[in-house]
Amino acid sequence: MARFDIYETNRGPYPLVIDVQAGLLSELGTRVVIPLAKPDGRADQVAPRLYPVITIDGTDYLLMTSEVATRPVRAFKSPVGNIEAEHRDTITAAMDFLFQGY
Repeated sequence: MARFDIYETNRGPYPLVIDVQAGLLSELGTRVVIPLAKPDGRADQVAPRLYPVITIDGTDYLLMTSEVATRPVRAFKSPVGNIEAEHRDTITAAMDFLFQGY
């Protein structure tokens, strides 16, 4: 499991999650994830730094930063991709805004 790997969830309104946990903590039994949702035209307009739009394979998703959660490692199958190169700075900025307020 690697930071910024994408996993399918098949759960409710969040079809994908992004693993945002540092790799050096791989011994833990859980991973910190942020879900992705289809844009609804509201959250990204109200707080675009908190809910940035992430494009994956031509499809836009809303990074639901305030819905950050943990999931057990056993719940994950193979990642469907990794978006570190494209979206690392955007995701990190959203987490900084959530936790630090800037």
